[in-house]
Amino acid sequence: MPDRTPTPTAATAKYIFVTGGVTSSLGKGIISASLAKLLQARGFRVTIQKFDPYINIDPGTLNPYEHGECYVTDDGAETDLDLGHYERFLNVPTSQANNVTTGRIYDHVITKEREGAYLGKTVQVVPHITDEIKRRMLLLGQTGEFDVVITEIGGSIGDIESLPFVESVRQLRWELPENSSLVIHLTLLPYLKAAGELKTKPTQHSVRDLRSAGLQPDILVCRSEHPIPAEMRRKIALFCNVNINSVIESLDADSIYSVPLLMLKEHLDERVIKKLKLQGGTAQPDLETWKDFLGRLKNPTEEVTIALVGKYVELPDAYKSINEAFVHAGAQNECKVTVRSIQSDHINPDNIAQLLHGVDGVLVAPGFGERGFEGKILAVKHVRENGIPFFGICLGMQVAVVEYARNVLGLSEASSTEMNPQTPAPVIAMMEEQKNITQKGGTMRLGAYDCELRRGSKAAKAYGRNHISERHRHRYEFNNEYLKQFEEAGMVPSGINPETGLVEVVEVPNHPWFVAGQFHPELKSTVQNPHPLFVRFVRAAIQHRKV
Repeated sequence: MPDRTPTPTAATAKYIFVTGGVTSSLGKGIISASLAKLLQARGFRVTIQKFDPYINIDPGTLNPYEHGECYVTDDGAETDLDLGHYERFLNVPTSQANNVTTGRIYDHVITKEREGAYLGKTVQVVPHITDEIKRRMLLLGQTGEFDVVITEIGGSIGDIESLPFVESVRQLRWELPENSSLVIHLTLLPYLKAAGELKTKPTQHSVRDLRSAGLQPDILVCRSEHPIPAEMRRKIALFCNVNINSVIESLDADSIYSVPLLMLKEHLDERVIKKLKLQGGTAQPDLETWKDFLGRLKNPTEEVTIALVGKYVELPDAYKSINEAFVHAGAQNECKVTVRSIQSDHINPDNIAQLLHGVDGVLVAPGFGERGFEGKILAVKHVRENGIPFFGICLGMQVAVVEYARNVLGLSEASSTEMNPQTPAPVIAMMEEQKNITQKGGTMRLGAYDCELRRGSKAAKAYGRNHISERHRHRYEFNNEYLKQFEEAGMVPSGINPETGLVEVVEVPNHPWFVAGQFHPELKSTVQNPHPLFVRFVRAAIQHRKV
């Protein structure tokens, strides 16, 4: 076997690869984010990237029921929802480079082939696809900005579509210098109620499949509903060929934000530091801020119920960032926020009062398409007329504008041209530059845009400043031809994009809390920095409950 020769493109960063087996949805993203948090708390500069095996270029065109929410970064990338976990835990922005799909890899290689980059060569999975995967796996580590790059491999070991990624990791581990990389494999220890015990065989088989692909895990993280006995840890270590202290127990947690402390108790970060020979970190992680957040989260002094009105409410992951933003804002207010999901399809004039009975606030969620639109309008009308705190996000803002146009301005047929292209009162309309676009993927108004807030407005008071930047994902905008009518009727455009003049925020000043934004504030809410609009909305709900 030839000598191991370090790849000339590798920087000094260390690389951790996280794979999963037995079943999907074990929480690779949470384990990756928790490990990253522990290393960050020790003073290391850490980033996380997700490599997804599906052939879509990105999740932007996927139905939320298929893949959960689409998470948008500052640079306009439509990415996997796991990047939201990464940002919420680390409080560090991610980018296009942090999420790569099979589709993006193949698109790049095929484009190069058409351009003639491989003339005379047969383009194959190995080496051309794997070389492109390896190049992207190393990109963030080459910037000099990070000490550790954690790469989460989507899917489960044994999936056909994951094989090129696993092969790329195998090659990289051979090419990188010693002590520069390690593999963490996340598996499941199922509990058989009839037998009354945990079973290790699925984990053994999963590791066998991983080893048959050329990868030996350095650390095993075992998801379990019950504590793993010491004898069982020894058995797993023996048959999976890892050190016994590298068998990490990952019990079901009451909150995803408890997982870093559980991993600290299991010494996961210590094992990683030792195996990678990481130098320069502190002896113990500084998690005081994190523990303070958990203390407020688990010991609330207030409680409110917020109605989340949307069209994808059956799948919690469809509104993952919104739900987590309520966790952050709730902790900030020392308040337990109970989110009551309401399917907007089911709302009608006869049941709206019953559906929203007892809620302390209503959030109308983002979305696309006509389904459930009229139900959302009924929800906004109810809260506006009854003084219930309201928060609208993206389509939620557009719904608020349409409702106000119909019921206050008297434009009974007002609508968005997305829902009714022939509406005589298009108070929401497609941006001019969007009208000639035929391709759906990656062509919306995406990423961070500036916004100037009106002094003294509810939004400006919430932020504590007048200039903000927020992330967008939409095609349709407030139609400025109606701007004067809305202002005269009492709906204030309190946030404006300084370059385009487009309306970003609307609010009704004579209402306890009626604020809606064209952007997605939930995408920037983190444990360390709860989003101010969510914090103020929860505070308004607390005040409403006390009235």
